[in-house]
Amino acid sequence: MAAIVVPFRGAGGKQRLGPLPDGARAALSLAMLADVLAACSVVGETYVVTADEDGARVARELDATLVDDPGDGQGAAVAAGLAAAGDRRVLVVNADVPCVVPHDLRTLEAATNEIPSSGVAARDGTTNALGLSSPSLFAPLFGDGSAERFREHAHELGVDVVPAVIPNLCDDVDSLEDLERLELRVGPRTLAARAR
Repeated sequence: MAAIVVPFRGAGGKQRLGPLPDGARAALSLAMLADVLAACSVVGETYVVTADEDGARVARELDATLVDDPGDGQGAAVAAGLAAAGDRRVLVVNADVPCVVPHDLRTLEAATNEIPSSGVAARDGTTNALGLSSPSLFAPLFGDGSAERFREHAHELGVDVVPAVIPNLCDDVDSLEDLERLELRVGPRTLAARAR
């Protein structure tokens, strides 16, 4: 069974939801995190990397292990989570994919049984999730165009990599338009936060 690492920057990380008031943006970010963790906790031991107090509270409520965010971006946060999880197969899942269900994570995990590295790209070419047969395959390559950079990194290491097309992991929420597009597919906490 894979460990799962979920980095969570906090409500401040969702600036493109800016038309929302700060309180509503924070509530939505926490609701998405909760929906992601609800799916993760069914699949494997989950590590939430955050310095956000409210995010830490949600992680505790959903029985995730907390890891302190070292504060140097998403790559450093994931590296801290991988160190805490130990040397085993691991999934890295962003906290803004509120459509995810356990089956999606099991599909990504199963891919790492056959192929050492897999990645799920967002529509904009960034990376929403990774499946790694070993944490040693990770490099801090997040950001614009990261899906392609993760593939190139795997090839440089001489390992096979597959782009995994898992719709619920491909669909993240970066903007109000994303939230509208995914309205009926998001998890219950995100749906409730949106209704409020």
